[in-house]
Amino acid sequence: MAPTGERSRLEHVIARYSRPAMARIWSDEGKLATWLEVEQAATAAWAELGVVPDEAAASIAEATPPSVARVAELEATLHHDTAAFVDAVAEQLGEEGRWFHYGLTSSDVVDTALSVQIREAGALILAGLDRAFAVVTARAEEHRETLQIGRTHGVHAEPTTFGLKLAGWAFELARGRERVARALEGMRVGKLSGAVGTYAATDPELERLACERLGLEPAPSSTQILQRDRHAELLAALAVVASSLDAFALEVRHLARTEVGEVQEPFGRGQKGSSAMPHKRNPVVAERICGLSRVVRGCSLVGLENVALWHERDISHSSAERVVIPDAFLALDYMLERFAWLVEGLVVRPERMRRNLEASHFLFFSQRVLNALLESGLARDDAYRLVQRAAMRAWEEELDFRELCRSDDEIASRVDLGSAFDLGAYTRHVDTVFARLEALKEEPLHA
Repeated sequence: MAPTGERSRLEHVIARYSRPAMARIWSDEGKLATWLEVEQAATAAWAELGVVPDEAAASIAEATPPSVARVAELEATLHHDTAAFVDAVAEQLGEEGRWFHYGLTSSDVVDTALSVQIREAGALILAGLDRAFAVVTARAEEHRETLQIGRTHGVHAEPTTFGLKLAGWAFELARGRERVARALEGMRVGKLSGAVGTYAATDPELERLACERLGLEPAPSSTQILQRDRHAELLAALAVVASSLDAFALEVRHLARTEVGEVQEPFGRGQKGSSAMPHKRNPVVAERICGLSRVVRGCSLVGLENVALWHERDISHSSAERVVIPDAFLALDYMLERFAWLVEGLVVRPERMRRNLEASHFLFFSQRVLNALLESGLARDDAYRLVQRAAMRAWEEELDFRELCRSDDEIASRVDLGSAFDLGAYTRHVDTVFARLEALKEEPLHA
């Protein structure tokens, strides 16, 4: 077993991207404490069933987690971390130590403890999603009618509002929360069914009692392990949230480009954007979110690979899982905190949005002119060609599309261009979306 510092470095996301509460759950100390919690729940259940003497159960209940160093020392000889843990605890207990780990196999402890760790880590992720949702909805409301050009293929399309953009993010965060909550519920199971899941050395009632103490449900069926489709679903749900944050952060990065300049990341007093160029204000937090999303997506692929195991189990999943489950939680927890910080402090520049809106010579009115021509009775292709002719000239000669339409008698004689060139049309139904967002906020998960 590697020294503790090296083990932590190899198994988990680097400290730079780890927040303390989440890191504690996935630390070696946190793992050993959770293993002991499972063992104590099992011993208490055995005692309730009259198998383990009450005195032994009481003694085990008072045991403390062994030190990481002692478990590492034992594992160096045993080459089995759970066995090393059991011996390290048992040596505290004296004669009563013979009842510690009674009837259990390693995976009874490891898999059930992992479910407990996931429940605790999941609560932090849900809290992070709730904060991100609250921050995004607040900024969306602030910019409900802040006009901004919408872009498709990166090219100006029609006006939208910055608030509508953020409202879309809020709905996506809410869907992500639902997926994570559902996957966490699927992981709220334990197993104490023994070597191949037959309860030959345990008892279904033992499993029920122990899981009840741990706040879990007994898995309806297990082999030596909990089947890994549960873990795969969880990692996939985390990866979808990470990908959503990736999309949001990428949008911030695009809007922060010098040529666009519609938003900027918060920039603190004394901060430096570049070691060489004092003028730089780079979207570094957004870039970090995008980068870490790749880590979380990679973890989900490992989760899928871990579903297929030999017979009642092998341990090919174990080594990979020790890395990817903590890393996925640690990275996403960090990403959510940084995303909420980014949105809360985001510098929004409505005046630049308005300049960009007008920079394409009001070409965004093309659909409204087209529709007006159709309503006048013109065939669609004829109407399209008329509008396209004016639009292409506006592009190529950098002329005001509105003026070109006004000077084209084939267009101007048929439609009310004053009505066609109405910016208010693009915000007319904004309140519909925000009413839906308000209804979502009032649901129990977001109350």
